[in-house]
Amino acid sequence: MRFGTPSPSRSPRPRAQLPCRISLSTRLPDLNAGVPFYGNVPAPGDAVKVKAPLMVQLAAVDERINAAWPAYESALRNAGVKFTVYQYPGTQHGFNNDTTPRYDAAAAKLAWERTVAFFKANVAA
Repeated sequence: MRFGTPSPSRSPRPRAQLPCRISLSTRLPDLNAGVPFYGNVPAPGDAVKVKAPLMVQLAAVDERINAAWPAYESALRNAGVKFTVYQYPGTQHGFNNDTTPRYDAAAAKLAWERTVAFFKANVAA
């Protein structure tokens, strides 16, 4: 998903992404900022393709996603990607989805506040 398509007088770069899949940040080289929520990580070798700052939102109890994260985090660091990671204690995969029993209102609220602040700091109006 892309948000904030600019007018012709502004930069043609996609402004922001808010998908569950961090892999989109490897396929959108002109992305200004990305905030993936608890999605599968790409192959560590793809980290060099990430050009936008990222804020990654992870659930604490998400064995499959969390098992793959350390290698990708290391690859992002080695590639010089600017990123921040938040892991929400006691949450499960889908904690931000209010249509599932895994929804955690407090964590979702905090994650959203952080997301909005991140976009304000990294995406020009």
